[in-house]
Amino acid sequence: MDLSYSDEQRLLGESANNLLAARAQKPGATDLWKEMADMGWLALPLPEKDGGLGQGIVDVGIVTEAMGRHRVRSNYVASVVLAGGLVSALGNDAQRAALLPGLADGSLRVALAHAEEGARYNLSHVTTTARQSGAGYVLDGRKTAALGGDVADRFIVSARLSGGARDASGIGLFVVDKGAKGATVDGHATVDGAGAARVTFDGVAVGADALLSSDAFAAIQHAYDRATAAFCSELVGLMEAATAATIEYTKIRIQFGKPLAVNQTLRHRMADMSIACEEARSMALRAALHADDEDACARGRAIAGAWAKVSRSARFVAEQSIQLHGGMGVTNELEIGGYLKRVVALDAILGGPDLHLRRHVALTNLAA
Repeated sequence: MDLSYSDEQRLLGESANNLLAARAQKPGATDLWKEMADMGWLALPLPEKDGGLGQGIVDVGIVTEAMGRHRVRSNYVASVVLAGGLVSALGNDAQRAALLPGLADGSLRVALAHAEEGARYNLSHVTTTARQSGAGYVLDGRKTAALGGDVADRFIVSARLSGGARDASGIGLFVVDKGAKGATVDGHATVDGAGAARVTFDGVAVGADALLSSDAFAAIQHAYDRATAAFCSELVGLMEAATAATIEYTKIRIQFGKPLAVNQTLRHRMADMSIACEEARSMALRAALHADDEDACARGRAIAGAWAKVSRSARFVAEQSIQLHGGMGVTNELEIGGYLKRVVALDAILGGPDLHLRRHVALTNLAA
């Protein structure tokens, strides 16, 4: 099997790296989202019939790898892959037409409001309720850590139509405007410098046309799997950048009259970092290739195994980078500490390696 990138994919990677490298020199600029739209990145995974480019997670991963390499603070995956993917999968013609073209051209920001307090990474944990009222619904509940919710125009909100708090069935998805009466959006920064929001729904009335699906759990699981695969690629870019920066630093940092790089023990540690990068790249590609498998069990095993490996390797590389930079590694003058912050943030969003190893084992036993 030939796993090398096509010419188009190589050009996509080069253009992403060139743009983001230039952006890294302009930290005060605020129009990155528009530039991403102009480059076609927002349209990458969206269907062609809805204004997108119809590409897969492998192509999205090329972009997110560049984002990790240049430590871009963006909720690209959360908005386009998570929220946009759910609208693509579940929306009717009118709903897709109202949301996806605007998402693709950057004029509309959409965020998924699904996580809740006490969920502990259980995607079926939904206590926000949606009760029928006339021809529409009334939503009550609270969502936490809605990535990109601080700047979102619309929210894709999970709410329980029936069943218990952790039943996989009975979960609906609704489109809710940020200005809806009774909706309160409290934006906040995350540890890595990106944005999120706590969203409270207090008797928010929506019409019947706001309902994307009344049985959405399988689609939510699939969307999170696709997003996790994209985040794996981001961590690969992050790891490679941290490793390169550390190698360069040890060449110029003089201690006891010699560069740190001549110390054989430190060279072995940097070799371990480089090996971890290569292993993570292979697992990230495997995740991307399986992200759209129709077999949910096979897809889940591939994604869970990849995230367990990649997230653990990324933490190792980020921590080693800080250690080898010494005291400078924990200052804001260098980007090194920011790499670890991103790893910590993604672990908090998706769960750490042990959680995903348990999922991998459970799915393997189920398939046996």
